[in-house]
Amino acid sequence: MTAPAPTLAGYERAARQQLDAPVWDFIDGGAERERTLAANRRAFERVSLRPRVLVDVSRCDTGVELLGARLRTPIGVAPTAYHQLAHPDGEIATARGAAAAGALFVVSIYASRSLEEIAAAVPGPRWMQLYWLRRREALADLVDRAAAAGCGAIVLTVDAPRLGRRHRDARNGFALGPGIRAANLDAALTATAHVAAAGRSALAVHAAEAVDPAVTWADLGWLRERSALPLVLKGILTAEDARLAVRHGADAVIVSNHGGRQLDGAPASLDALAEVVDAVGGACPVLLDGGVRGGTDAFAALALGARAVLLGRPVLWGLAADGAAGVSGVLDLMTEELAHTMALAGRPALASLDASAVTTGGGAR
Repeated sequence: MTAPAPTLAGYERAARQQLDAPVWDFIDGGAERERTLAANRRAFERVSLRPRVLVDVSRCDTGVELLGARLRTPIGVAPTAYHQLAHPDGEIATARGAAAAGALFVVSIYASRSLEEIAAAVPGPRWMQLYWLRRREALADLVDRAAAAGCGAIVLTVDAPRLGRRHRDARNGFALGPGIRAANLDAALTATAHVAAAGRSALAVHAAEAVDPAVTWADLGWLRERSALPLVLKGILTAEDARLAVRHGADAVIVSNHGGRQLDGAPASLDALAEVVDAVGGACPVLLDGGVRGGTDAFAALALGARAVLLGRPVLWGLAADGAAGVSGVLDLMTEELAHTMALAGRPALASLDASAVTTGGGAR
């Protein structure tokens, strides 16, 4: 009997069966009442597509260039922490899966495998994500190592001066086990992430100790002086901040509400996209993460001005379900769905996607 074709829902089910309940909650959960988490999906459900007909769609090209890297797909891997929670090979498996799919992989500062291990395991386009640490020397070391490991950009997450109130993690007293650690940081810097206590998240305790809440736009100059790598700002949701990002020399911005894990009540990423794209005015690429669950969602975001979209939870579902093959399976599946949508919508190249391909506020697809 022929096995059924994989679906994203199938990867999600397999991951949920594979993972312990507290780990599933850590991956799946959002902040507070999880309103923004839910809003990310509702925003895509309000988009309808406007197909054109009698267009030659015998070949649909999903390739894109992003900060000098040519990618086979505009669907990449968002920075998420501690991949060894999902699979023993951790970020090495994720990197292999992303490379097989021709996709960008943004490595988290809280990766459970080192930058050097990842670089040695597989070539492929990679960016390095950072939080602004109180210990400036640790931040400087990461920036230098990212360049040495061949990363193509630094991604500074700017929406987390403190960790969001993630009630699921607090209820579970979530902490890292002894076999999982932030491999790119000194163990002493992350020690509190391993100290479990009832009613609190050890990761929130660690973040309060490690992340500098006093960082401002003025501090970006230090980062620019430290590294020649392109600088990407992740967590932009308003025109005001988009204009400031351009003014301070950002090479790209990522429209993101942190997967609904930071400020509950913040807008859905897709709802903020047009505002940010307009404010940037073509000065730099705009990416999006948050709520993308299929090729049709990617099509909608690209039509509304995103150059690329990044996946968080779905990649971890694939990783938990089947390691590197699961990661490439998720990325290939969604890229195939994107190409299929492009064909049926009469838009055979990403360059042919614009706002005329969608309507917002319409019915479900």
